Amino acid sequence: MLQNKNILVGVTGSIAIYKTLELIRLYVKAGANVRVIMTSSAKRFITPLTFETLTSNKVLDETSESWADDNNHIAIGKWSDVFVIAPATANTINKLSNGIADNLLTQTALAYPRIKLLCPAANTNMIKNPLTQASLKMLKLCNFRIVNPQSKELACKDIGEGAMADPQDIFYATVKELLRDDYWIDRKVVVTGGGTIEKIDDVRYLSNFSSGKMAASLATALYLRGADVCIIATRGLDNLPKGIHKIQVEDSYEMNEFLIDSIRVAKKGKISEATLMDDSPQQLIQKKPYLFMSAAVSDYIPAYPQEGKIKKADIGESWDLKLKKNVDILDTLNKEGIYSIGFKAEMDKESAKDNALNMLNKKNLDGVCLNILDGNITFGSDKNQIELITKDSSILLQIDDKLSLSLNLLNKLKEEFSEQ
Repeated sequence: MLQNKNILVGVTGSIAIYKTLELIRLYVKAGANVRVIMTSSAKRFITPLTFETLTSNKVLDETSESWADDNNHIAIGKWSDVFVIAPATANTINKLSNGIADNLLTQTALAYPRIKLLCPAANTNMIKNPLTQASLKMLKLCNFRIVNPQSKELACKDIGEGAMADPQDIFYATVKELLRDDYWIDRKVVVTGGGTIEKIDDVRYLSNFSSGKMAASLATALYLRGADVCIIATRGLDNLPKGIHKIQVEDSYEMNEFLIDSIRVAKKGKISEATLMDDSPQQLIQKKPYLFMSAAVSDYIPAYPQEGKIKKADIGESWDLKLKKNVDILDTLNKEGIYSIGFKAEMDKESAKDNALNMLNKKNLDGVCLNILDGNITFGSDKNQIELITKDSSILLQIDDKLSLSLNLLNKLKEEFSEQ
């Protein structure tokens, strides 16, 4: 995901520095090249050798700066695609906002013209001090994006805001800066996922094997591209980026109700990223929203769901459970003014394409993502293969992990439906 991306990490003197080790591990695992700048205070907590071992790159500090190569505060900024300062102490925050450059980290930040991610870590009183708050507001106007600290028990045993954000949250914030795409930025998107859970009684239900992993990966990919994402799902909502709006549902009725409301909001929503019309500078155009219907909605549901638990003694030796045909959510939705992408899982390779085309036309969709279940690709697997079918084309996306596949899918949709 971050192959060939260069990330510069600045670390300052805070006990939260131990979290930076995990953050760097996430960057390296995702394929990024990582280099580290340390202040003298940071070296009181962790030695440069630790960071050099994790990154396979020499650390830049007051003792190692060199003008014979690029290990200096000017060249290293030119090398990097994004600059992440984690942890950022209150001292460093206030220095940065006032343009003070009395160490290599602040000198690099002052010379760095692109986006800088600032991850504060300090005692609650230091973070909440009016001077620090004023500094954070100033930095937001100066190419800094703040990854807000957490509220929890701090190292000093105080309880309150000030703990550095979790490494996973900082990782997602970094990736979002590196992968954001103008086509998707602030575009409203609704994603559904998981198999619906249809009640038989208060302890039994009908469902299917859909894990919700594809929907979760798709929502994550959309978020990383910059979209305004709402996911409505029965499962698979754990560990998603915090910036994604999540709605947990159970049955198809509940999913349908939230889906109708979410689509209405997406169509109407506020215009945060807009394009000026050539003939009317005062009029703004909202980007057309998307719907990704990857949920596996039950085709049939219990005709008479019961309260409480149906006793085995009352059922007898056999149970003729009466079912009724469920509403086809995707077919009945008002899809005017929104790109609608359906998902079709098939097991018969011979008829799969025809069934997907029938779905595309019958339900008036803009695209169908067809995946064929076999020995390598099953419900709940971490990898998938998709054939994107539209009215004008068919594109086979090769098997990949679901997040990478989702990012590739978004690129193809951008090519297919780009509004020029």
